[in-house]
Amino acid sequence: MKGISYSGYGGPEVLEYGEVRDPKVGPDQVLVKVRAAAVNPVDWKCREGYLDAILDAVFPVVPGWDVSGVVVQPGASVTEFSVGDEVIGYVREDFLSRGTFAEYVAAPVRTLARKPRNLSFEEAAGLPLAGLTAYQVLVKALDVKRSETVLVHAAAGGVGSVAVQIAAHIGARVIGTASEQNHDFVRSLGGEPVTYGEGLVERVRGLAPEGVDAAFDTIGGDTLRTSADLLAPEGRLVSIADPDVVSYGGRYYFVRPDAQDLTHLSELAEQRVVSVHVQDTFPLERAADAHRLSQEGRTRGKIVVTVDWEAEESTLWTKSEEETLYTTSQEGTF
Repeated sequence: MKGISYSGYGGPEVLEYGEVRDPKVGPDQVLVKVRAAAVNPVDWKCREGYLDAILDAVFPVVPGWDVSGVVVQPGASVTEFSVGDEVIGYVREDFLSRGTFAEYVAAPVRTLARKPRNLSFEEAAGLPLAGLTAYQVLVKALDVKRSETVLVHAAAGGVGSVAVQIAAHIGARVIGTASEQNHDFVRSLGGEPVTYGEGLVERVRGLAPEGVDAAFDTIGGDTLRTSADLLAPEGRLVSIADPDVVSYGGRYYFVRPDAQDLTHLSELAEQRVVSVHVQDTFPLERAADAHRLSQEGRTRGKIVVTVDWEAEESTLWTKSEEETLYTTSQEGTF
């Protein structure tokens, strides 16, 4: 199959488009025909080796964790999905190798949920990682309650924009940092925008003199000190960008795949509580350009890579091959 891969750490230039190995479909996986895959900052951080201390890389690596697509083959033990189901997934394993920037991906069912019917494949691809991050941080790590004041950094970005919507849905007051050009966008999501940079503490204090009940850091570095300075006496701080948050009394959080959480997010999207803004799309063969744009750090919403659906007229396996695989598995493999 066609896909993007890299055989060693480096810049966007290490990404190559061409033939990659066909995925094997395990008993607890489904084969998904990829329609779109979102780009996340963690993708290029992995590509450059920044996560090498915690994630083994089995080269060549196919990048990408977000996906939307259609089930073409369920694994032998899968009952949750059938051929033709439209799904979304945060397809992360505990090593780097089998990603979503390809024509097909074998996705564990624990990483999948049904695609929101009202979202395009491009929009849906941008929901899993960003949505799960926002949901798990706000609901599980920060335990945000109605009427509390929440500070969300980079509120116009992929994670931040979903976080603003979820926090507002909970009933919290949301203050979001963003550039001037994104202030109207943040307001449309339900947040009160403030310009980041010098003087941020004073600007936020002008809106919340007693401090904020919870701060959601997506940037790290100096933003951690700023966030800590803005907390109310019993305020909580979580960062998804910088483990040094613990030195400020906060918590570092790394999103995990969760089918139940992702299903809830899909339902929120269908209820029009959560929307996904797609800034740019790139065809699969231009994934390197998508990475470059993401690394500029000025994305509103999501950047998405698309796979040409019409160009592929057949699946990787015929029906008879699927039946043979299933029969073999029933004859003693499991």
